Amino acid sequence: MPHFASYDDTGLWYERLGTGAPLVVLPGGPGTDLRYLAGLGGLDRHRELIPLDGRASGRSEVPHDRATVAFTAQARDVEALREHLGLERLDLLAHSAGCLTAQEYAAAHPGRVRRAVLVTPVGRAGREPDPAELADLHAARAAEPWYPAAAAAQRLLTAGDLTFLQQGMLQVRTLPFAWHEWNQRHKAEHVPGHATRLPWLRAAFYADAATPDTLADRLARLAGPRVPYLVIAGASDGMIGTAPARAVAELHPDARLEVLARSGHRPWVEQPAEFVQLVTEFLNTP
Repeated sequence: MPHFASYDDTGLWYERLGTGAPLVVLPGGPGTDLRYLAGLGGLDRHRELIPLDGRASGRSEVPHDRATVAFTAQARDVEALREHLGLERLDLLAHSAGCLTAQEYAAAHPGRVRRAVLVTPVGRAGREPDPAELADLHAARAAEPWYPAAAAAQRLLTAGDLTFLQQGMLQVRTLPFAWHEWNQRHKAEHVPGHATRLPWLRAAFYADAATPDTLADRLARLAGPRVPYLVIAGASDGMIGTAPARAVAELHPDARLEVLARSGHRPWVEQPAEFVQLVTEFLNTP
């Protein structure tokens, strides 16, 4: 598996899958092993996917300085990967939490991103779900047999004051909310070994999220570069809802929003044909 030393000599690992023009891919989580993305529903038949394990994630090294795990700081790793690959400009696709790093990279390195795809993004400058929307999405599943256990787990997660192990166990019970349809095939998508085992990583990743005092300046900086964005949301995404994707699309002047009606948080799994068509048509636009 290929790897390289980033700007601070932290070893980062990536893969090269498929054929075609290169497409750098940033996983979500935060801290999820890149292997959960697989071929992105067949996108690897159209593009060469280059997914990157973020620092302290997957098979990449844990840095000496935990502050470098923040999503704002990890934009430097994307630039290091671009230089390592010898690309003048790059096309970029990110999922969930990785979309924060993608937007930071585009803002910090104007002209380096040709086109960017943000799949079920968590927001613009930090996590920004709409509690009312999530409540409605959850309530709509009340007739399903798994709902009582999932709803109870969600209430405990919302209440907080849990250990890292307790959080992980409860999050597994809420997995059905992340899907349009909960079945054995989608259940198999959850591989426990792909999630981070570092209890500090999540807090470190979001440590530089915008505060009410810094939000306006952060959003103005993110909206500055005129990058064409395709923002994809799942209408049934009970993990974060569609509000974060809508906010991202509204922020960027050259953004296009697509909400897939029969998808949750991983639309390349639930609607692969539609997902691949959207992404390839967008990326193939000169």
